[in-house]
Amino acid sequence: MAGVGLHLSQIDEADELLTNDPLALLIGMVLDQQIPLERAFAAPYELTRRLGRSLDAADLASRDPDELAAIFSQPPALHRFPGSMAKRVQALCQLLVDRYDGAAAAVWTGAADGRELLRRVSALPGFGEQKAKIFVALLGKQLGVTPPGWREASAPFGEEGSLRSVADIVSPETRILVRDAKKAMKAQGKAAKAGTAG
Repeated sequence: MAGVGLHLSQIDEADELLTNDPLALLIGMVLDQQIPLERAFAAPYELTRRLGRSLDAADLASRDPDELAAIFSQPPALHRFPGSMAKRVQALCQLLVDRYDGAAAAVWTGAADGRELLRRVSALPGFGEQKAKIFVALLGKQLGVTPPGWREASAPFGEEGSLRSVADIVSPETRILVRDAKKAMKAQGKAAKAGTAG
């Protein structure tokens, strides 16, 4: 993952961690719901500060769940729902230990094609269908993980030039454009629902 730089948290140290630590990136993606994306992707860096060590799937999986929830809950909490998100992150880490020997990058480095990559990401705790597609698009667009068929597997988020998701955020400017596009899509969805309800 060297040679690229993610711009998801807008905090240099946190973005550097996301760029260089696959586990940090997966944790940030898990936390990216119901809070601002910058806060979600800054959380792995803050977690390393609270733990006093680098992120390690085996370490996080083996921690006492109440202790981990307390770490997530320290003010400012790492998420709007720190207890449930601590559980989800712990479940993610346990799966990484069980299936990938604790190596987060192994989720994507061994995938033969886009469908297999999507299947592997979809199996991770906290990754629904849409989030899994967005993550595959992020890997392809920004981190050079491009097995055959990755764009198709991540459609519509893998489309070149789209501004639909975190996969398309490469600067403060694109972050604003993606946010505006998401707001417009939400508004369209609400308008469509209102139209069918009448």
